[in-house]
Amino acid sequence: MAQSAGDVIVVRGNGGLDGEVCIGGAKNSVLKLMAACLLAEGRHVLANVPDISDVSVMCELLEAMGVSITRTDHCLVIDVPAEINTEAPYHLVERMRASIVVLGPLLARFGAARVALPGGDDFGPRPIDMHLRALESLGATFRTSHGDISGTAEALTGAEIVLEYPSVGATENVLMAAVRAKGRTRIVNPAREPEIGDLVSFLNQMGAKARWAGNGLAIEGVEQLSPAGQHASSPRSTAGGIGTSARTEVGGTPADGDGYRVISDRIETATYLAAVGMCGGSVFLRHAVGDHMTMLIRKLTEMGMHIVADAEGIRATATQRLTSADVATLPYPGLATDYKPFLVAMLTTASGVGIVTENIFTGRFRYIDELRRMGADIRTEGHHAVVRGAERLSGAPVRAHDIRAGAALVVAGLAAEGETEVAGATHIDRGYDDLTGKLAGLGAIITRR
Repeated sequence: MAQSAGDVIVVRGNGGLDGEVCIGGAKNSVLKLMAACLLAEGRHVLANVPDISDVSVMCELLEAMGVSITRTDHCLVIDVPAEINTEAPYHLVERMRASIVVLGPLLARFGAARVALPGGDDFGPRPIDMHLRALESLGATFRTSHGDISGTAEALTGAEIVLEYPSVGATENVLMAAVRAKGRTRIVNPAREPEIGDLVSFLNQMGAKARWAGNGLAIEGVEQLSPAGQHASSPRSTAGGIGTSARTEVGGTPADGDGYRVISDRIETATYLAAVGMCGGSVFLRHAVGDHMTMLIRKLTEMGMHIVADAEGIRATATQRLTSADVATLPYPGLATDYKPFLVAMLTTASGVGIVTENIFTGRFRYIDELRRMGADIRTEGHHAVVRGAERLSGAPVRAHDIRAGAALVVAGLAAEGETEVAGATHIDRGYDDLTGKLAGLGAIITRR
């Protein structure tokens, strides 16, 4: 199939990286904050919004419901009317799994929602049964037909909800529904990611009453919420919550104090950390938050990188070939599954043998065949991959099958001998704001065609 214009990233290995790169707002946070705006009529303002295609899709989805959105630079102004269309159409939802999180806000505010079953990256099955069971505990009822989920709720009532697994999406959906439910809700075993902490902070700025309590989230329902972001001057905690150290930031843009500032993207941060680890050099990642990725920093340090985090960002340095290590993905605060493609790429040129275990999603090893095309020595069995490091990879034509795998192939190409062409770059655009430009600014030989 012919590639569309701009769908191929061409990389040449050229040695170490040097300089500074600014980390943008978190994709996995901003999409949920945009959905949360549905909970209150009026004008919401979000700052530090990444210029990525997933944000564009979420804008289209909200606009299809009747919401007005103005997008300038890295700011979103979201005007939510009193009445909206409570249907999320398939042609938008199938492009992005995260769109399922409009279900909770729609049920909480309007008592009705019709959402197409989600699409997005191909990682194997990610059923939403847990979302629906949790929302049913609050009083919602659902039926599925013709590829759509239709939900109704005359009145949501608080309840204790025990999640059998700390699902990020289920936590977000029930949290956004519970803030408008009558009475108290307690979510036991919620997801603890920093993006959940950001959503809690955003909802509280809207007037919600949600807090971390023991091993869960406690929410006192309120009758009405107000728009967020126009007077974002109070400190807020952006830590993941249970078992993490808090980090306080001030909401609002540095220039005018207007807009709720989305937390920095820890997965984008991991991408540049991997690039330094594979290529060598020293790079400062401005706005990166070390407290949000303690386990990853520990693992990369074990492999031989020197990483120092402070209030301004993270300094990453690699002066020699890395050493292999074993890796296992786990729910936060463990190693995120989104980090895994970068760690696998790093292991392909590290000294020794590393075993990688995927404990979150099935079917997330597709990119390994692409790394093998570059000379990687990787053997897979079930949810394990055994990676034997080579001195160097060799450039080859490869294809991105999802956001993070595509970025990992670009990183691998930076450390390979010769030229690597990464097709399917539009996948990468879903989660990265100018990946090629930022890497070029660090000295990489990289173009897009």
